[in-house]
Amino acid sequence: MASFNWTLAPDKFLTNQQAEKLLETAKINAKKARLNGNKIPIRDYFIIDLALSTGLRVMEMAQLNCGDIFLEGKMPAVFVKNGKGKRKRIVRFNGAFKMHCKKYLSWKQYLGEPIEASDPLFLSSNTGRHMTVRAIQKVFKKIAAKAGLPSHYSIHCLRHTYASQLYKASGYNLRLVQKQLGHSNSRTTEVYADVLAPDVQSALEGLYRL
Repeated sequence: MASFNWTLAPDKFLTNQQAEKLLETAKINAKKARLNGNKIPIRDYFIIDLALSTGLRVMEMAQLNCGDIFLEGKMPAVFVKNGKGKRKRIVRFNGAFKMHCKKYLSWKQYLGEPIEASDPLFLSSNTGRHMTVRAIQKVFKKIAAKAGLPSHYSIHCLRHTYASQLYKASGYNLRLVQKQLGHSNSRTTEVYADVLAPDVQSALEGLYRL
């Protein structure tokens, strides 16, 4: 059996302040774009919000269709049809992102972009098909640079950011985080507990000092 030796370093996820700065930068870009008719920053803002609100892998985001977003009822969700290991899962999200989804789909419809169930959620302006993983990675890098984030961050850091924030917000519910992230092995999810265990800092502060 292969050994499990992956560690979540602190520089692999954003602080709350960095995440807020990133999202606010994307939002400001989108607001300006509405005034000058530039559609790309509006799409890019939704990409950043999706990553921070669901923790999806970039590959999973690139494959999404409009019909994979479910907004009816009290438990809005995104359906991942082809996650890692070809596994399917339902990822729930909150009411604030639900409203953003509605606005984004209405905006796509206003532009004349197709929003049928089988149509790409993120339409490439170059190919008219799904945006590629590389294109979505570039979106993150562009906005992250404008937000003043260190250059070593990648869009995958938003998945770690989501997981760490969800772990804390859920009262350190590791099983919930595992289901949302789609981890088949609970040991993968446990790295967040190793980094963010609530009693570690208080224990360290209580150490006797010479």
